[in-house]
Amino acid sequence: MTIGTTCRGKMSLLGLALALAGCAHSSSPIEAASGPEVGIEPGALRGIENSGIRSFKGIPYAAAAVGERRWKPPQRPASWTGVRDAREFGPACIQPPVPARSIYNDPPAATSEDCLSLNVWSPADARRAPVIVWLHGGSLRIGVSSLPLYDGNNYASRGVVFVSVNYRLGPLGWLAHEELSGESPAGISGNYGLLDQIAALEWVRDNIAAFGGDPANVTVMGESAGALSTTYLMVSPQARGLFGKAIIQSTNVRSFPELSQDDNRTPSAERIGAELLSDLGASDIAAARALEAQDLTERATAAGFIPQGTIDGVVLPRQLVDIFDSGDQARVPVIVGFNAHEFRPEGGPGPRMPSSLKEYEERIESIYGNLAPEFLRLYPAGEGADALLDAAGDGIFGWSGERIALSQRDLGLESYFYIFDHCYPAAERRDLCGFHASELPFSFGNLDAEALPDRWPVPDGTSDRAVSDAMLDYWTSFAASGNPHGEGLPDWQAYGSQQNYLRFVDTPVAGRDPRPGMFELHEAFSRRQRELGRSWGQAIGLAAEPEEPSTTRIKQ
Repeated sequence: MTIGTTCRGKMSLLGLALALAGCAHSSSPIEAASGPEVGIEPGALRGIENSGIRSFKGIPYAAAAVGERRWKPPQRPASWTGVRDAREFGPACIQPPVPARSIYNDPPAATSEDCLSLNVWSPADARRAPVIVWLHGGSLRIGVSSLPLYDGNNYASRGVVFVSVNYRLGPLGWLAHEELSGESPAGISGNYGLLDQIAALEWVRDNIAAFGGDPANVTVMGESAGALSTTYLMVSPQARGLFGKAIIQSTNVRSFPELSQDDNRTPSAERIGAELLSDLGASDIAAARALEAQDLTERATAAGFIPQGTIDGVVLPRQLVDIFDSGDQARVPVIVGFNAHEFRPEGGPGPRMPSSLKEYEERIESIYGNLAPEFLRLYPAGEGADALLDAAGDGIFGWSGERIALSQRDLGLESYFYIFDHCYPAAERRDLCGFHASELPFSFGNLDAEALPDRWPVPDGTSDRAVSDAMLDYWTSFAASGNPHGEGLPDWQAYGSQQNYLRFVDTPVAGRDPRPGMFELHEAFSRRQRELGRSWGQAIGLAAEPEEPSTTRIKQ
């Protein structure tokens, strides 16, 4: 069922990312009057050419199982006769509304269960050009590839064939259940959104040459949930060989539910699914399939369902950290990083601080044991709630990103680490410097208010365009050659043994060891949590559960 079919200027946001808007695409071919034409396996497409850039939108890369066939892997898309109109974006995947007060609120013009489409921007004269495949963020709950922020023109103008992808979200994309596992030949369930992304990469392999792209030079790029998805793709055997590089903006390598057994003090994914069906009043999967998709999604969100990957032994064989520790991930070079102040709850008080310095120190000591002095050095009580906010950002996104940079380095691959710390007056006035997803307008070059959600602080600094141009130059040169560089830009050294990195402030600044002791503290804490059989990588600072003082020490 498609809802909200009225076209309007802007489309939706993700709880953490964004790209270009339009109306829902008709599922049937339409003869277009004029425009560039491309022939691919399912049929011919006609798009738009403007100033030497061609765009083709709403291209079905797979067929989603909907309604009574819901919760199946993606299928091959149907072919068509004639020329399919590819001038408008396809609908967003079904998702819940975002609160109006949220900085990420930008509701989609149209949604549908039949949403597995992608968009391509390419130079008109492209021949074996590097390819970037963009996966939007949004907590695996919201988002769409058609946001104005994600417009791919600035990448195509630099010689890249740019692809953006819709994938299933929320319970429709990430529900696991014992009945669904029983239906699967592999005995697994969940990860349907990840299977969509793999299908999109297979489509790129098979079809991107028709748009002037090189199927042997593909970079996967994502932010937040898109970065997490990119990390999933790095460890999934099903994605092996479908891409050769990765750009990972604010990822997470926390522990995830195992398919059928409780582990790390976390319920199994199948048990989480069974509890959700109970909350929905659905006696079985057949009853859940009978529910209207939007209603199911909104009720699941209200019930607290968290869409996330399932460690199923097949698509995600083991916990991410275990795969990186054993060196069994994809052997690809990476750009990986995070933002300086990921958590900044605009309009709210932030985490509640203890009433006194002594109480703060005592509570940290009860949680971190002999790691507490280092925690208190990095995140002192004198910084107030900002200390806990920065600890969470460092301990989730900073630790995860640097861990990937380190793991790829240990495989003998080039990995490039960054911190986005650029601020500008509109963000500074609202205490939103370096917040989660704040790098997106800069990494896409789409800085105008028309490209951003209504409550987003619009870049208005003197160096904003220069920062954006630098990021685009680094990102596109990496996609082309694996070496991020640009004329007049600082030399970005690989992470290496010196922990080299680049900090994006008013200009890119090269340095070593981004925040001395930060990675080592969070690595030691996560390692201790794993040794204790607990979940790791998400509950940081006072959000973590107290434990007896540990003998685990920081690894130098």
